Amino acid sequence: MQHRIVIVGGGAGGLELACKLGRKLGVAQVTLVDQQLFHIWKPSLHEVAAGTLDIHQEGLSYEMLAHDNRFSFCLGAMTALDGAGQAITVAPVLDEHGEELVPARNLPFDDLVIAVGSTANHFNVPGAAEHTLSLNRPADAEHFRLRMLKLLTAAELRKSAGAQGQVRIVIIGGGATGVELAAELREASVVHSRYGFRRLDPHRDVQITLLEGADRILAPLPGKVSTAAAGLLKERHVTIETNCRVARITPQQVEDASGRVFAADLVVWAAGIKAPDMLATLGLPTNRSGQLEVAGNLRVKGQDHIHALGDCAACPTATGGWVPPRAQAAHQQASYLCQALLRRAMGQSPRADDYVYKDYGSLVSVGTQTSVGNLMGNLFRSTWYVQGLLARTMYVSLHLMHHQAVLGSLRTAVLALARFLVKRATPLVKLH
Repeated sequence: MQHRIVIVGGGAGGLELACKLGRKLGVAQVTLVDQQLFHIWKPSLHEVAAGTLDIHQEGLSYEMLAHDNRFSFCLGAMTALDGAGQAITVAPVLDEHGEELVPARNLPFDDLVIAVGSTANHFNVPGAAEHTLSLNRPADAEHFRLRMLKLLTAAELRKSAGAQGQVRIVIIGGGATGVELAAELREASVVHSRYGFRRLDPHRDVQITLLEGADRILAPLPGKVSTAAAGLLKERHVTIETNCRVARITPQQVEDASGRVFAADLVVWAAGIKAPDMLATLGLPTNRSGQLEVAGNLRVKGQDHIHALGDCAACPTATGGWVPPRAQAAHQQASYLCQALLRRAMGQSPRADDYVYKDYGSLVSVGTQTSVGNLMGNLFRSTWYVQGLLARTMYVSLHLMHHQAVLGSLRTAVLALARFLVKRATPLVKLH
């Protein structure tokens, strides 16, 4: 009898797991469920938002990946779990008019992996949910890009009429997402001023402000990385405000706890994440952030056939902490679960070892030409600070590793990434 593995969520971890298992077990035994048709590497979303990357160039079709890696793809969102009956419910697929294209379905499983990622955590800040955008999905990035283009067009028209024309962008959260988006937006604004928005001064008229609650940006990383990133952003005319705790957001401005006011035409929330609310409806144990509580072997507590990985999983570490919600953790967990589920599918004894998180450091893109970060691990026996071309090359190599995992071949991954880099190096922005 075939062992049916259902994976819900086609992000970095879930997709890598589906591809690896599919190549080993085949289409009848592995199914990936996702409500999107295309996959895009989440660290690239800030480039889509800025307009410097076309999602249709970078996006990978789940149907194509399923064919090439021998797994099944099910389009739709998971809405319910029957733990006792070992089945999930997938919502119907509707068209843009609300007409049902695909009915709701029930998918039975022998092993279920939940890898649905995360969503924005607004921490109950008044107005945050209503008046900010977050970059959690490709649709969010596209929405931001189109909104920014409309604002740029309006500013260009005002300047053509002899009036003032500014676009004020406020980014809340000085973590990797906020820093990368600020840098990418500045590069995009310079290119926009050359192609189509010639009356706009990219540094004076496109005002970018980064707000951070801590005393420095990139607070979880070493101080040297934070200082270097701050210097690079300031060189790009990005205003950084630290010790800034946002208290209220309106359609026109952001207010902090000390009474400072930041005028804003477009506000991005990058200040925190939480697990999707849907997880709390499944009858599985969750923590205060909504994450599924898992044991060291990534099984959901109290469950023999349900696992979780990535941002939606609260996974303990050997030192008593928690595995951070980072792409490298999801990649490692996918590799661990791949071996564990292969053993279960083949009727072998379960893995005796628990998953152990290994921190290899962090890299943050500060535009197309440079990155900053720190490298860790046994290879270096200490923490190494990297910046510039070396850091940028390493940042791109992470993209290559992801492509290799989902495309199944280093040669194919290199070719795909090479095409991406050629397009990425072209000094154009998406203007439509």
